[in-house]
Amino acid sequence: MEKHSSMRKMDMQFKVLVVEDNLEISRNIAEYFEPRGLVLDFAYDGKQGVDLALQNYYDCIILDIMLPEMDGLAVCNILRNKASRHIPIIMLTARDALDDKLAGFETGADDYLTKPFALEELFVRCLALAKRHLLNCEKTLQLGDLSLNAQTQQVKRGGQEIILQPIPLKILQLLMEHHPRPLSRSELSDKIWGDDPTDSDALRSHVYQLRKAIDKPFDTAIIKTIHSVGLALDIA
Repeated sequence: MEKHSSMRKMDMQFKVLVVEDNLEISRNIAEYFEPRGLVLDFAYDGKQGVDLALQNYYDCIILDIMLPEMDGLAVCNILRNKASRHIPIIMLTARDALDDKLAGFETGADDYLTKPFALEELFVRCLALAKRHLLNCEKTLQLGDLSLNAQTQQVKRGGQEIILQPIPLKILQLLMEHHPRPLSRSELSDKIWGDDPTDSDALRSHVYQLRKAIDKPFDTAIIKTIHSVGLALDIA
């Protein structure tokens, strides 16, 4: 008989990104997590971690602070500003001073575990974060024939699946969440990039990509520009 419920293989499969440059630690995590039903991807520097996190869906990220290319605090900050959804993040580090922990939480980490650590504790914390976030998420936004699943990032219109890059996806989610109220371009920019604003041409490019995916294949355009106001969805 198993000693702890966390040792059992799960009914629901969660996907986890491990951003850790220590190959032995990554291998130990894989050997403990994968037999228990978690699917893992690995990044070995901060830049690779950001790229994978923005391109794929993860239920949780295990993020080391001391990384090549870009440290974990910078990775966390970028993901909080640019990811199309909140991804639960556990900071994993040898630093155990209170100031270091506070810095991790201030950049948006959800949990913090210091090295050396017990693999079972990391597993339980990771699983708890993923499940809690899953319960707190609004699963699907639905407006007319347009739907967006915030958990899987799946978008459909008229039953047809539409693939969107992270920023156009975030624009669509904001428009759906605020429907029928229009959002100004400055409001969109602030919600997407926060304190690291981009120029208007970048936003215009992302909106163009969104229109191309959501409107162009269909008879009716639903993304409307309201003169001197901003963007809105034209869905009854």
